[in-house]
Amino acid sequence: MLSNFRLLPLIALLLMQVAVLAQDTPAAKAHKKVLLLMGTRFELVAVSDNEQQATNAIDAGVEEIKRIEALISEWQPTSQTSAINRAAGSMPVQVDQELYDLIYRSIKISKLTGGAFDISFAAAYKIWKFDGSMKQMPSPEQVAASIAHIGFENIVLDPRNRSIFLKDPEMKIGFGAIGKGYAANKARDVMRKKGVKAGVVNAAGDMITWGNQPDGQPWFVGIADPAEQDKVFSWLTANETSVVTSGDYEKYAEINGKRYAHIIDPRTGYPASGLKSVTIICPDAELADALATAVFVLGPEEGLDLVNQLKGVECLMITVKDEMLTSGNLHLHFYQNRQASANMTN
Repeated sequence: MLSNFRLLPLIALLLMQVAVLAQDTPAAKAHKKVLLLMGTRFELVAVSDNEQQATNAIDAGVEEIKRIEALISEWQPTSQTSAINRAAGSMPVQVDQELYDLIYRSIKISKLTGGAFDISFAAAYKIWKFDGSMKQMPSPEQVAASIAHIGFENIVLDPRNRSIFLKDPEMKIGFGAIGKGYAANKARDVMRKKGVKAGVVNAAGDMITWGNQPDGQPWFVGIADPAEQDKVFSWLTANETSVVTSGDYEKYAEINGKRYAHIIDPRTGYPASGLKSVTIICPDAELADALATAVFVLGPEEGLDLVNQLKGVECLMITVKDEMLTSGNLHLHFYQNRQASANMTN
């Protein structure tokens, strides 16, 4: 644990980027494609000595992400998720096994986190504004009303009919806090089936890696220097793992001199407090995506306690006091240069 670690407000979130620290060898190259999917920036990287194989794998990964979006998007009226939401309070909806299983796993995470993660948060009435326009707190009555229809306990799963029923007519489910991670997992799986033995799928910071860089070195996730965003002061090795961050570095509200994060606690309706960012490291991007939000909501003490009980899961937190907290088995590597040392100790 490192305490009194000073960060500039805009760098509270650990800025993550895949860093290729050596030149590609002639035998294999890292082929890359960047595009907008699921409303966010996706970057797909395939390492191969065959350009056509890499291109085919990346294209297959893109198509898989599009397929998943068509299945789980609450905004596409033709999706099964939208059908579930339309039928809330009236009838169960039979869905594909894939979506049923995703909802089942989401509820398990809700139970694990005591409701800090909840896919029924999609029913929340949006009373908080994080675009700079909000100048006063909502009333307690408004806050209570905003979360009145949230509750994973009211999502009924019927395994025999493979159906989903929302008890409350005003309920909605959505996968904003788990969908990108799930899509990253599935895109990786498809690319592997195309014969690509190493690569990266990065969904705007929800990242999963497999294999090694073209030169045989592991992939590296860089952590930006707090004082200079374009410089890295430490790094994580990332082999066969995912790294996902949630933070308040871009979206927040300032009311009466106090900063409120854009991540809302679904149990209370108020913004989560205590942390500026949470980075989760584990083999599964879906789980990492969900836990990053949940741990941010739980706060430093409860969140760290949860992670330390989960096998294969690690985390790195930045508190509102600019302290860096890490789970028990997380190892950071610091660049040993004068500038990095000065930034760490200032």
